[in-house]
Amino acid sequence: MENTLIPIEIIENRIFVIHGQKVMIDRDLAELYGVKTYRLNEAVKRNKERFPDEFMFQLNDNEKKELIANCDRFKTLVHSTSNPYAFTEHGVAMLSSVLNSKQAIAINIQIIKTFVKLREMALSHAEMAKELHELKMNLINYAQHNNTQIEEIFKQLDYLNELHRPAQVGF
Repeated sequence: MENTLIPIEIIENRIFVIHGQKVMIDRDLAELYGVKTYRLNEAVKRNKERFPDEFMFQLNDNEKKELIANCDRFKTLVHSTSNPYAFTEHGVAMLSSVLNSKQAIAINIQIIKTFVKLREMALSHAEMAKELHELKMNLINYAQHNNTQIEEIFKQLDYLNELHRPAQVGF
C-alpha cells in the first residue's frame, strides 16, 4: 500500500470483536503497514515484553475457523500452520514503537483515531439507549394513567434504537 491516508471505513471493517475486545488481525495490520505478516510478527517477538496478553493474543483453532468463515480475505489461513495474532487498541499503539517506517507511523495514527471514533460511537449509543429507556419508562407510567395506543410508540422506539446500534462483528 502506498504512503497515503486510508479511508476510515477500510480500517473500521478490519476491526473485529474477539474475546469481548475490539482487535485487529496481524495480516490486516501488516497489509496496512506495507510489510509482510511474518516481519510484523518478528518485530513483535523481538519486543515481546512490550506486548502483554491484554495488548495481543493468538487466536485458537476455533476462532481461526470462525474468522475464515466470516471473511473471504482470510481464506488462505486454512492452510496456515500457525494461528493469527489479534492486537487490541493498546497493542496497535505499541506497534508504533517497533515499526518505524513513515507509512507504519501514519497508518498507526489513523488506526488509533478509528478505535477512538468507534469507542465514542459506542458511548453515544449507550447514552441514547439510556435516554430511550427513560422515555419508555415515562411513557409506561403515562400509559398506566391514560389508556392510549402506547404499544405503537414502544415499537417505534425499539426500531429507532436498533437503527442506531453499531454493528458488531465478533466471536
